[in-house]
Amino acid sequence: MKKQEINEILTSLTIAYVEDEKNIRENMSKTLNLLCKNCIEFQSAEELLDYFHKNSVHIIITDINLPNMNGIELIKKIREKDEKIPIILLTAYIETQYLFDAIKYKVVEYLPKPIDYETLIQALLKATKDFVNNGSYIIKINEKLFFNVLNKELLTIDKEKIPLTPKELKLLTLFIKNKNKIVTHEEIKNQIWENSYEVTESAFKNLINKLRNKISKDSIVNISKIGYRLNIND
Repeated sequence: MKKQEINEILTSLTIAYVEDEKNIRENMSKTLNLLCKNCIEFQSAEELLDYFHKNSVHIIITDINLPNMNGIELIKKIREKDEKIPIILLTAYIETQYLFDAIKYKVVEYLPKPIDYETLIQALLKATKDFVNNGSYIIKINEKLFFNVLNKELLTIDKEKIPLTPKELKLLTLFIKNKNKIVTHEEIKNQIWENSYEVTESAFKNLINKLRNKISKDSIVNISKIGYRLNIND
């Protein structure tokens, strides 16, 4: 893939960035927003982790020295949920143990602070290339259907767009984020509806069935009394 294509994809990505020092965070966020579609900034690892579990993020940038939960602990929790998302680690110190941890948790880049503009761009381009190469850009649902993560489009093999309602799109995105893993009834209700307590069983099953009819019944497996799983062969 050409550098220009990688650049274009980067401008379509959402980056989650965590830094507890306000001035550094604000300045870095301004720079990142010039390079990507959206930079969402957080002042703690807990805030980023909570957002990550509920929303789509394409690249994560984290400082190591964070209060309560440091950057390495954050990465460990992210890797429990997603083994492939590109992560860039920032630090004011070069420490051997952190370098070993960065390798262990498959960090794209380990950058010493302060970070110059060119170094940041190169790290982001590398992370974007990883995002594309690990299959997170276009997800193959089955032999006939694909999902474009960036454009949030369900496409046939002939690139024909299959329309999805907002709730169907949210549900499919949730399944893809947890592909080949069980998503419980409670998780689905909490993610799709504003007030999960008001969701009727009829509305819940109707949404599942509508999405099943669009992507094939075999792709969404019912795990009795627990939840559902989207089966995808990577």
